[in-house]
Amino acid sequence: MPGNDNALWQQYWRDQQTDFHQTQVNPLLVRFWRGLKLAADSRVFVPLCGKSLDMIWLAQQGYEVIGMELSDVAVRAFFSENRMQPSQRQVAQFTLWQCGKISILCGDYFAVSRADLGHIDVVYDRAALTALPENLRRLYVAHLKQILPPACKIFLLTVEDAEEGETREVTLGASGEITTLYSEAFEIELAHVESVLETDAGEADAKYSEHKVYRLVPR
Repeated sequence: MPGNDNALWQQYWRDQQTDFHQTQVNPLLVRFWRGLKLAADSRVFVPLCGKSLDMIWLAQQGYEVIGMELSDVAVRAFFSENRMQPSQRQVAQFTLWQCGKISILCGDYFAVSRADLGHIDVVYDRAALTALPENLRRLYVAHLKQILPPACKIFLLTVEDAEEGETREVTLGASGEITTLYSEAFEIELAHVESVLETDAGEADAKYSEHKVYRLVPR
């Protein structure tokens, strides 16, 4: 990730500006994950994981979880707040934190290799893609394809706002950006759409955002 974006992300965690962190397991994960029909011992990669409690839930289902996070503040907080005592060791240019079925590689996502991760069966992306600036999303997906084995699936949660002039029918369908980024390598299933009325601070009018669940299966 470009240096300015890396520095900004790390500053958010140092200043505890983490309103994006969910204080409970994502209900869409719980409802729709089993549709992937994974083997019980599958390895799950969680890019840009922060201190997400979703990793706890995935480990409780029996999966081995491998998170990827830039901020050591976030990684330390995850293990501390969940009363876990991880081991630490160096793996290439990353610090690997491990406790039970959960491992987190601390470092730059764009520097991680397939060898660093080991075998991965599925990616859990909870708004990692949509959290990135638009100019980085294509690079994010391109790198993901490089580090994943050919048979790897993706479980993708997004929060999408309607484009100006976009019809409701288009808004409720698969995003054009998602189609552009993933359709060459994956079959895209839009498993669920949920409209949520949201009001941003400083804005007078509430607007709908679409919370979507995608399941991507390699072609």
